Amino acid sequence: MKNPFHVMLIPTLGCPSKCSYCWSSDEQSPVMSIDTVRDVVEWLKDYRDDRVTFTFHGGEPLLAGADFYREAMPLLSEGLCHLKPEFAMQSNLWRLTPEIADILSGYSVPVGSSIDGPEEINDLQRGRGYFQKTMKGYEIAREHGLSVRFICTFTSLSVKSKEQIFRFFLENGFTMKLHPALPSLKSNTPGEYALNPEEYGELLVYLLDQYLEHLGEIEVMNINDLCRCVFTRRGSVCTFVDCMGNTLAVGPDGSIYPCYRFIGMPEYIMGNVATHPARDDLASSDAWKRMEHYREVVDQNCRDCSHIRYCRGGCPYNAIAPTGGEMSGVDPHCVAYKRIFDELNDRLNREMFEGPGMEVAPLQAVTGAPRKAGIMDLIRVVATK
Repeated sequence: MKNPFHVMLIPTLGCPSKCSYCWSSDEQSPVMSIDTVRDVVEWLKDYRDDRVTFTFHGGEPLLAGADFYREAMPLLSEGLCHLKPEFAMQSNLWRLTPEIADILSGYSVPVGSSIDGPEEINDLQRGRGYFQKTMKGYEIAREHGLSVRFICTFTSLSVKSKEQIFRFFLENGFTMKLHPALPSLKSNTPGEYALNPEEYGELLVYLLDQYLEHLGEIEVMNINDLCRCVFTRRGSVCTFVDCMGNTLAVGPDGSIYPCYRFIGMPEYIMGNVATHPARDDLASSDAWKRMEHYREVVDQNCRDCSHIRYCRGGCPYNAIAPTGGEMSGVDPHCVAYKRIFDELNDRLNREMFEGPGMEVAPLQAVTGAPRKAGIMDLIRVVATK
């Protein structure tokens, strides 16, 4: 089975928010030109014959403005119609206007945004006023029929408030997708907010328990993805697949990178859309070879791990970030991945091979209490996604 083909378009590196743990350049960063979008179309026409998903990322993609999307969307949609393109966007929503929302709605663009929990927790991490500005954009998105899901970044500080954060998502009916704060190759203090891998593992188990307790009331996307990995024995999101060549990012000037996380770093440029490079052209670059080496690192470091088939060592960027550029090992969140994969496998095996828990049936018989949801129930939910 082929991995999905995903192209991230970065219209600008600028961002009006200055989150404590995020890197962003000046808000006045140059914006991708429509000529570069045309180059993207010409490049991808014959690059590979697979369905493609375009995600507008950043920086802050809404800084590109309504005119950019009014021209870019039909160019991509019609020029690459044989690839049946789909679209998505990751935005803080501050610059969303009814005009832009109408354009995005016309192409059924789902939007991912970021909220780290209740206003006081969110703004402590992301800056005063962030919560209200994002919620204002969220209301505009909803009014125009856009689907919005929130990513919640857990830091070394906010993980201590995980109960309050989960309750916030549950009570507001928000789908939850979590992201552990990571060291950044672009930050002067890369590890200040980074979430400890052991804490991340325990957070995932906590969220699994809460998800099962509230199954049908909330969706925790990461737990869905992890559960799918275990059940299908295959990675289903970019963290747990061989992403090299299947995920590419295009910067404002048309430079091609392995992922949006490397945008703006010259040593990770593999080519430029203006020259319409073939896959072999990109593969001959030093950046591609450096990233390809990760497969060998995983095979060496993880050869005895029972999860290697569907984990693949995690994210190569995560493996590079703590060392400042060297790839000496796998994703440091390996500890967390093992913790949650072990938990899911153990629970699934107990449910499949040991039958219903002996203490559960009498409790139901005596008190009429509902049976607690298990991994098999979650798998049935995941199968419908």
